[in-house]
Amino acid sequence: MDWHTLLSAKRFGLEEYHRDHPENRSEFQRDYDRLIFSAPFRRLQNKTQVFPLPGSIFVHNRLTHSLEVASVGRSLGNDVARLLVERHPELRDTYVPEIGAIVSAACLAHDLGNPPFGHSGEQAISTFFSEGKGQALRDMELDGAKLSPGQWEDLTHFEGNANAFRLLTHQFEGRRKGGFVLTYSTLAAIVKYPYASSLAGSKSKFGFFTTEEEGYRRIAAELGIPRLQDSPLRCARHPLVYLVEAADDICYQIMDIEDAYKLKLLTLAETRDLLLGYFDDARRGRRLDTLRIVSDTNEQIAYLRSSVIGLLIQECVRAFVDNEEAILAGTFDGPLIRHIAQRPAEAYARCSAVAREKIYRSKDVLDIELAGFRIISTLLELMLDAVRWPDRAYSRLLINRVSSQYAVRAPGLYERVQAVLDYISGMTDVFALDLYRKINGNSLPEIS
Repeated sequence: MDWHTLLSAKRFGLEEYHRDHPENRSEFQRDYDRLIFSAPFRRLQNKTQVFPLPGSIFVHNRLTHSLEVASVGRSLGNDVARLLVERHPELRDTYVPEIGAIVSAACLAHDLGNPPFGHSGEQAISTFFSEGKGQALRDMELDGAKLSPGQWEDLTHFEGNANAFRLLTHQFEGRRKGGFVLTYSTLAAIVKYPYASSLAGSKSKFGFFTTEEEGYRRIAAELGIPRLQDSPLRCARHPLVYLVEAADDICYQIMDIEDAYKLKLLTLAETRDLLLGYFDDARRGRRLDTLRIVSDTNEQIAYLRSSVIGLLIQECVRAFVDNEEAILAGTFDGPLIRHIAQRPAEAYARCSAVAREKIYRSKDVLDIELAGFRIISTLLELMLDAVRWPDRAYSRLLINRVSSQYAVRAPGLYERVQAVLDYISGMTDVFALDLYRKINGNSLPEIS
């Protein structure tokens, strides 16, 4: 791969109008602005990150997480761009200096496709088709057509990353061609798993649904992203994916530790010990000196969190630049966080182990996952029945609740199922819970 072709301001859906022109605001900054002013981005404020949405203690939701990832991504991208230009001066007049803007925009969009209730929402959708009542659709016919093997793989391996790519590129009913009409490079930078669902495997990770496969192929061809082992289904990662992934890895791991402290899942001593573990003796000593001055314990943790993020940014930048050749060749074995120095790598592993034991298995987190499974499974069952038999009285009531942008009356079965998934995955936790209660008669509208 070549930096000259990997970075393109061509916009998906407006290819015929593309031309290079200088502006005060770069095309990649336009991507960022389009995302931050969009309705799907605003809805992230009511989507679970890890912990249930806050009561008296504020913890991260998908919106605050995405903003923080975008901030870290910009720092990663800017530092990498500076070092690449130093190493390759001929790249100074290309889009390489814009890498920070591209990565921050991609970071802002990376979670847009996640359904309500965090990662349990993804699992609830997948298992509805692989283990639940959705299995009935596998052999069902609509107007003589059945789901193809690839379409069935899409459903049983539902993935928020692939759904984000769909949300950003699909022309929903009444919308313009190209979806968000983002630049090719920003779109490529969010595709963490650049292969089809048939290669998802046990981890259920893939980058695009069958409906968006042609669009991704077009982007990959334009940017010079090669297919791996001559496979028609698997491509190399765009290099900037590694920076988006690193920003996400840094933020969710460190911020989850801070949230766990605020929720008293971790003590002050445990939290301080985890975060101080990233530093050698000299740097650890300087931070302990600062902690002796700062009496507010929340401020102590915030200071350590900031210091750790700064260190991990430096480490991931170094890992990227040191491995530039392998990354461009498509042979790098990532993510970047696995290639940092030994001390921070060991501290990161300790944080991961503590998070698995004390955070992700905590009662509050498990409760929201259980609730999410029931709510999403119920909504899927009712909505899929409605789109399969749209002329039934109850089906008409449900369908009339759905926005006209979702093609729930499309001629094909897969298109109808996708419309239901578009509708449900776009819901906030609050909206999904409210609709579930109303459908079950637990919450009735006021009648004046």
